[in-house]
Amino acid sequence: MSDRAGLGDRTLVWGIAATQVIGWGTLYVPFPLMVAPMEAELGWSRVLLNAGFTCGLLASGLAAVPAGRWVDRHGARGLMSVGALAAAVLLFGWSLVRDPAAYFAVWVLIGLAQAACLWGTAMAVVVAEARDATRTITAITFITGFTGTVFLPVTEGLIALLGWRGALQALAALQAGAAVLTFAMMRRARVPERGADAVSSMPLGARVKDRAFLGLALCFAAHAFLGTGLAAHLIPLLRDRGWPEATVLLLAAAHGPAQVAARALLFAAGRRVTMRSVGRFATGLLPVAMVALATGPESLALTILFVGCWAVADGLLTIVRAAGTAEILGRQGYGAVTGALSAAAVLPRTAAPLLLALAWEGAGGYGPVPWLLAAVALVAAGGFFLAASRQTSGTRL
Repeated sequence: MSDRAGLGDRTLVWGIAATQVIGWGTLYVPFPLMVAPMEAELGWSRVLLNAGFTCGLLASGLAAVPAGRWVDRHGARGLMSVGALAAAVLLFGWSLVRDPAAYFAVWVLIGLAQAACLWGTAMAVVVAEARDATRTITAITFITGFTGTVFLPVTEGLIALLGWRGALQALAALQAGAAVLTFAMMRRARVPERGADAVSSMPLGARVKDRAFLGLALCFAAHAFLGTGLAAHLIPLLRDRGWPEATVLLLAAAHGPAQVAARALLFAAGRRVTMRSVGRFATGLLPVAMVALATGPESLALTILFVGCWAVADGLLTIVRAAGTAEILGRQGYGAVTGALSAAAVLPRTAAPLLLALAWEGAGGYGPVPWLLAAVALVAAGGFFLAASRQTSGTRL
């Protein structure tokens, strides 16, 4: 790295958190709320709409490795700034679509922008810059845990006020502000020294054959399936159960506060816990959450149990994916390694929304979907336990 002062932990917490809240809140959270009004206006099927979203996830996953290598070799300054600005332009482009080809093209480009400016790249910056990466990541996730809580009602209100096209244009303006903040913040980030290549001294090909890497890849791929599948289908799934709209939105919005509560406990625990132990706890909650969802289609109590367990597990695994990967596999070549882990999750991540839409269509409802999610949750737990059982050269952060 160069001898520039770099970013302090406080700047990382507030700067990264703000840009990630806006980035996820504009590029990811609004999609399930856009489905119904787009169906009504354009006459497109739910499967087609989810297929476009899936293409964006595919593009993001495939771009993760080259994005990670770029960060390792050149730093994230230009990549994150360009990605954030492109995201704003593409949100505006989404608001103008009138045919499926344009819709799919916009989502592919949104996926590339996500790879450039969202979580993986941002966490590579934190791991490279922070004095205490684990606590910094945890503090960032305190704030980002409220993304859905804020942007679900905001997006719903914008759609009611402006229509889905106007809502996307308002979100594009907000993302443009995040792009300006990203550029201002990243001007102070360190840049790798010319010719430095963190990957070459520990080839990525050797890493991906390690049992710990394979276990993490399996876990994060299964977690990605759950996350993207539920992001696209949780609200319509809950609506399918006949509950009032206010109850549905309240259950969905409760995800954020529950995440933050779990992260607060982790922050308080500090270095008394390892990412291995946190990961075991979090992945153990996943099957509990999905079985509660599957066995209680008419039970509000079991649905609340699902929301709580899923939110806690999801919130902690966000930290484990960033800090736990560095603890188990080490910091060297972190950008490329985490990019490879994201690439390994491409198929499950991109298949989930479309597969669940097809299951919904084939079954005439969401009946079998929670049981599928429960099976995937067991895979996630098994993968992490495999990775955590192997003592590697990773270090505490």
